[in-house]
Amino acid sequence: MRTTLELPDPLFARLKARAACEQVTLKQLLRSYVEQGLEASASASSGKRSSASLPRLDGPLAIDADSLSNATLFDLLEA
Repeated sequence: MRTTLELPDPLFARLKARAACEQVTLKQLLRSYVEQGLEASASASSGKRSSASLPRLDGPLAIDADSLSNATLFDLLEA
């Protein structure tokens, strides 16, 4: 299927330069980017984030993950 994209000139220039550097056509590069974007959004929406994937803080300011709640965080901000 053919489609038309309207891209700002600076973005088009960057895409064209990237395609040249990777020695692929602009069509191949755009197709790859679209596929990557769809795969990334599908995997991001398929799984629910858990607290295990959040950054952890070690040391004297560390907070136990079980004690994290809106009320606890509010109390810490008010202290």
